[in-house]
Amino acid sequence: MYIEQIYTKCLAQGSYYIESDGEAVIIDPIRDIDIYIQKATERKASIKYIFETHFHADFVSGHIDLAKKTGATIVYGPNAKTEYAVKIASDMEEITVGDVSFTVLHTPGHTMESTCYLLKDHSGKDHAIFTGDTLFIGDVGRPDLAVKSDLTQDDLAGYLFESIQTKLLPLPDDVIVYPGHGAGSACGKNMSKETVSTIGDQRKNNYALQHKTKDEFVQSITCGLSKAPSYFSFDVKLNKEGYRSIDELRSQGSTPLSVEKFSSYAQSGALIIDSRTPDEYEKGAIPGSYSVGLNGQYAVWAASLIPLDKDIILIANEHQLADAIDRLARVGFEQIKGYLKGGIDAWKDAGKSVQTVESIEPIEFAEMSKTRTILDVRKPGEFGTAHIKNAVHASLEELEHIAPTLTKSEPYLIHCAGGYRSMIAASILKQHGFDHVINVKGGFGMLKQDNRLEIV
Repeated sequence: MYIEQIYTKCLAQGSYYIESDGEAVIIDPIRDIDIYIQKATERKASIKYIFETHFHADFVSGHIDLAKKTGATIVYGPNAKTEYAVKIASDMEEITVGDVSFTVLHTPGHTMESTCYLLKDHSGKDHAIFTGDTLFIGDVGRPDLAVKSDLTQDDLAGYLFESIQTKLLPLPDDVIVYPGHGAGSACGKNMSKETVSTIGDQRKNNYALQHKTKDEFVQSITCGLSKAPSYFSFDVKLNKEGYRSIDELRSQGSTPLSVEKFSSYAQSGALIIDSRTPDEYEKGAIPGSYSVGLNGQYAVWAASLIPLDKDIILIANEHQLADAIDRLARVGFEQIKGYLKGGIDAWKDAGKSVQTVESIEPIEFAEMSKTRTILDVRKPGEFGTAHIKNAVHASLEELEHIAPTLTKSEPYLIHCAGGYRSMIAASILKQHGFDHVINVKGGFGMLKQDNRLEIV
């Protein structure tokens, strides 16, 4: 038996390759599926099944493309309804792979089709549980994503309590827990940076598992939930109904566009994503573009801020172009029309205008803040924990809506936690006609070390 966690940091997501006696199972694959096919080829195994723990909201699964390329069967648990061929497994059904087996454990709560897969070794001993978004390390799945007219957030939280109590907690302490996500995902609120644990450790240390009554559990896990990103419902739809193949998206997205063609797309409403680093963006960028660098949570922030159904054109260093396209495809961008051939240099050579963004080092901040408004674009929880006195809070997720309430003539010092999100914020404010924005490098992580600033 061979198990490998394939962790995608940009999505804070874990997919899994499990193999026994030449047969393999992939659990919750990401959209760019090459890694699973390559792994099976290297190990001379055939992919027999693709297990889906639920309809994912934060990324587009690679299950459909992987099934087409390998002939593997897609498996969902009870309550799942799709517009493509799948096997709907029954609760407690056993599925054999090589000389091991998986028991299907229906665990509604995060969503109503949520399912965990219990791996038993060749001797029939419980070995590991693949929990999807039902149980995380240090947390459980948020219960607000599958709310309907007849199903409330509290209803889903109640189902989740019953699922955990009856299906997961009875398992032996030494059963390994392999979750669907880790810290950085919006699918929970208190996830650990650790990506593997055991039932025993979670029984002892996971805050959500300490509650003995359903009411206590429901109140605890629903308190303080942040608003779900706007793209979640779009991705669920793609995962249920199907999507364009990754090969097609790669081909279209890697189309080189002349300055004239690129400009034509932009004038017709296509949105520009500049995938270079903040340091590159500040030196010269196309007016109206979004700075979303590949050096951060690129896909998540792009999807959180930019409509997935819009035409997209890219600025990217050519050696990073394939990565940019794949990462955008992972979260549901289906209309990537191409990239600017020659990049920003070609744009300048054609006599097109560029914008720059002033950036300062943290050491300069204290003095400049005496005459400028501080704009903190971190998440509400980050701001609430600690912030610079008199800073204005404008979380990046809500900045498009907040911008009209800000004063364009006001000079703003923009900071986040480390300097990545603040450049995204600067690019958005520039789109809205704010010409007096200054990005603070290093963000709050560096600023809080300056004893000249009052932190509250």
